[in-house]
Amino acid sequence: MMGDVTAFAPATVANLGLGFDVLGLALAGIGDTVTARLAPGTGVRMVRITGDNGALPMEAERNTAGIAAIATLRKADVRVGVELELMKGLPLGSGLGSSAASAAAAAFAVNLLVGSPLRKADLILPCVEAEEAVSGRHADNAAPALLGGLVLVRSVDPLDVVRLPVPEGLTLAVVTPVFELATRKSRAVLPKEVPLTSHVSNTANLAALVSAFYSNDLALLARCLPDAIVTPARAGLIPGCMDVIDSALEAGALASSISGSGPSMFAFCRSVRSASDVGMAMVAAFQRAGLEASAVISAGDCPGVRRV
Repeated sequence: MMGDVTAFAPATVANLGLGFDVLGLALAGIGDTVTARLAPGTGVRMVRITGDNGALPMEAERNTAGIAAIATLRKADVRVGVELELMKGLPLGSGLGSSAASAAAAAFAVNLLVGSPLRKADLILPCVEAEEAVSGRHADNAAPALLGGLVLVRSVDPLDVVRLPVPEGLTLAVVTPVFELATRKSRAVLPKEVPLTSHVSNTANLAALVSAFYSNDLALLARCLPDAIVTPARAGLIPGCMDVIDSALEAGALASSISGSGPSMFAFCRSVRSASDVGMAMVAAFQRAGLEASAVISAGDCPGVRRV
């Protein structure tokens, strides 16, 4: 066992438009950091949280980092005392997988701390357990935060995830407004029943999107992001949402939609230069809606959690 370990887990874009609770992709540059260290006794304690303006609970059983750490020790069948320090690099309620990043960093750090008895894939369900406590039982943020790249979650119970290829050169512009949108609120507006025509449309587009990833066909990718179910239901919760999407497309994006539960928005682009132009256009659209915003440009294929 090690004395202490620090791990970083990236932000993620979940859903990718029409892949609700199914698709997720890791981003570059931004994320959460957790330091885990051995402590006397047994159990997990949160000893410090920074970057959250005091919003997150210090009780390990109520914090996604703490819950993931507890679940990881249980899964590894290890009884030790662990102290956690969480450094939030992601805003809360941003649609960037903030809670999953905390969980992934904690699970990975704790696993390393006790000698790495588990694989990265084994840490997904402990992170799902943490996610369930705050936003529902889904793995579309936790899986890419741990594994990196683009992930399809075929099933959570039992867990079945599939790594998908990322088309060469695919770049994302991700824009986050200064506006918090709780995941529970965003999920609450989803329709309880879906028209058959909407289901058929989304099924066809999702199948085409996976084909585009495998065939490196950006033209096909650009045609199959329209979502007839989730995006229309959530658009009204995000000021300027449809203008942001339209502005991204006008600036040259292949496609654009809501990142996770929002309010962050993303756009698929052909290059870093195009993504920079698109990001600026999306920021300007949010400003027209009365919200300040910032853009992050990321490669489409990025690593997941790692030791730092």
